[in-house]
Amino acid sequence: MSTYGQILNTKQLIAFLDHIFRDNKDNNPKRNTPVLIWGKHGLGKTESIMDYARKKNWKIAYCAPAQFEEMGDLHGMPIVRDPNPKVHGDEVTIYSPPAWIPKEPGPGLLILDDINRADDRILRGVMQLLQNFELMSWTLPPNWHIIATANPDDGNYSVTTMDEAMLTRMLHVTLEFDVKSWLDWAIENDIDRRGVNFVATYPESITGNRTTPRSLVQFFEHLKGIENLNENIEMVNILASSTLDATTVSSFIAYINNDLDVLLSPEDILDSKDWDNTSKQVQKIAIDKDGAFRLDRLSTVIMRISQFLLHNNYQGGAKHKENLIAFMHLDCIPSDLKMSLYLDLSKIGNPQIKEIIKDPKLAKLMLNSM
Repeated sequence: MSTYGQILNTKQLIAFLDHIFRDNKDNNPKRNTPVLIWGKHGLGKTESIMDYARKKNWKIAYCAPAQFEEMGDLHGMPIVRDPNPKVHGDEVTIYSPPAWIPKEPGPGLLILDDINRADDRILRGVMQLLQNFELMSWTLPPNWHIIATANPDDGNYSVTTMDEAMLTRMLHVTLEFDVKSWLDWAIENDIDRRGVNFVATYPESITGNRTTPRSLVQFFEHLKGIENLNENIEMVNILASSTLDATTVSSFIAYINNDLDVLLSPEDILDSKDWDNTSKQVQKIAIDKDGAFRLDRLSTVIMRISQFLLHNNYQGGAKHKENLIAFMHLDCIPSDLKMSLYLDLSKIGNPQIKEIIKDPKLAKLMLNSM
């Protein structure tokens, strides 16, 4: 088996970690079983863990065992010390802990990144740490916990196979890309909206080879300084080719050529103070310059609105209810897309969203759409 545990998206992973660390208290001596998160490269495994710790205001200690060349990098360097200089022969050897070891009490997470890229000798040394949260020269401070990441042992990665003795010292889950979870993260982290629209339109572009969530974010970061992508298509092509696979590059260029990069954002629609103008813009999105109906464009707009409203940090705006209901009444929006958005919104407990979906006009519209 190349990976272990159930396949999770990012939101499910956070819920899993919350459950594992639910008893985390400053004075709780209990050590939680270490967690190993499996997954392909570029999924954001390490960043997800760090983001989890930051949001909880926990300390973070980072370690990449693959960088270790000697056991001293793990357990520390030997120092000869004479506890009683007056008595000859009392010298003892002690070990000075490495600098990456946390010194202060937690709560905190020790991240062992890409653990199975380490040499087998280093992995054997890590086993005691996973079991006892200590090595012969040092102990993790109270209220520190261990999370490791690993790439699949399936022949596609240069990794060291871990035996069952090591595997059974950890809890295992496998992280996979989920477009809705990624869009939620991208909105929260202010990723270029043109890039967000692209992923929402072409989720199949996340191939997991050269095109990964990580490489896409790298590409989108370099787009921020380009206001008009069409006018700078040559540079866009160069930037895309430098980090993405050829298929994704072609999809992104087609996306630009079809003017999908200028799709309305959720804020454009929900915060609109000139609905007549906004509704005309939605009409232009629905029908392209050749008169063809663009379901793909509308689907992306609907998905973006859904992600925006379902976000944990959503705060209702003065025009949101009025504009959302007006949007849902537009004739150019197919009934199935309206119903999909309505059902998504009905699943959450945010009182501001509940007020919107209970509106009589919207309820009547949904009944007529069935």
